[in-house]
Amino acid sequence: MSRVYNFSAGPAVLPEEVLKEAAEEMLDYRGTGMSVMEMSHRSKAYDTIIKEAEADLRELMNIPDNYKVLFLQGGASQQFAMIPMNLMKNKVADYIVTGQWAKKAYQEACIYGKANKIASSEDQTFSYIPDCSDLPISEDADYVYICENNTIYGTKFKTLPNTKGKTLVADVSSCFLSEPVDVTKYGVIYGGVQKNIGPAGVVIVIIREDLITEDVLPGTPTMLKYKIHADNDSLYNTPPAYGIYICGKVFKWLKKQGGLEAMKAYNEKKAAILYDFLDQSRLFKGTVRREDRSLMNVPFVTGNEELDAKFVKEAKAAGFENLKGHRSVGGMRASIYNAMPIEGVEKLVEFMKKFEEENA
Repeated sequence: MSRVYNFSAGPAVLPEEVLKEAAEEMLDYRGTGMSVMEMSHRSKAYDTIIKEAEADLRELMNIPDNYKVLFLQGGASQQFAMIPMNLMKNKVADYIVTGQWAKKAYQEACIYGKANKIASSEDQTFSYIPDCSDLPISEDADYVYICENNTIYGTKFKTLPNTKGKTLVADVSSCFLSEPVDVTKYGVIYGGVQKNIGPAGVVIVIIREDLITEDVLPGTPTMLKYKIHADNDSLYNTPPAYGIYICGKVFKWLKKQGGLEAMKAYNEKKAAILYDFLDQSRLFKGTVRREDRSLMNVPFVTGNEELDAKFVKEAKAAGFENLKGHRSVGGMRASIYNAMPIEGVEKLVEFMKKFEEENA
């Protein structure tokens, strides 16, 4: 069976050489006589794996020394609660709602304090990023929250909001490591790894040390305290060991590609192939305001639901998997993460041209 072009939004395509390397090490990891799946997280071999993964991530993202890197569980969704539990000292936070995940984070924060929705693009089905240059930031806000790339709707913050000195917290699940970032602009930058980095089951949290304190909301479970995980180097309990091992391999693969500058150039080139076609197509059209388009998630429609369904079905038969849009918006979506090769996008556009000729 040959590999398909997998456009899934997550769990998503991984670099083939990483999968092959993991396959080779499956039964015997570097002479230990066992798989990483079987080894103690307290062993010397595993200690090297997690420490190397962290060192490589720090190098890739240029993470300053006053930020902790945590490999946690519970996905990005668990961070929706963990963030207010740990950071809402004044019980106030401001949320910019640009999609379903930001909305869920906002709703979760409402349980723990006063969450203010200071901007939203819900009025136009989240098809744009609102102007965030002069927002009504609350005087006593503990932080300002964004979801930087919206997987479902295909939008991306090209400019970070002006938080007027308040701590910025960002969910970067679907744009993680797709381009360079200035970590110092954030108090917390986090993401589930199953889109651009590794298998589902790991969430990486990069958090400034001054935000890690004993002073958390009453009733916060031990497992949801950043300090517990930071003090124990992400080994307070058994971590998602195999997932972290694969993430580590992806970090090495990214370094080999030339790091995040090189990835950004590659991703821009890849996305342009698809967007350029959509902009001149007679049948297909993109759904996002041009200046807010994501490099990672590209939603598009024909304007006819039956035709959309026909396209998804025929694309699948031709070896293009997971092009159906999210159930909340319909249409199609191509997720073209780091590991999607450029020829995957070229072949998809070829197929779309053919479909257009037959159906326009």
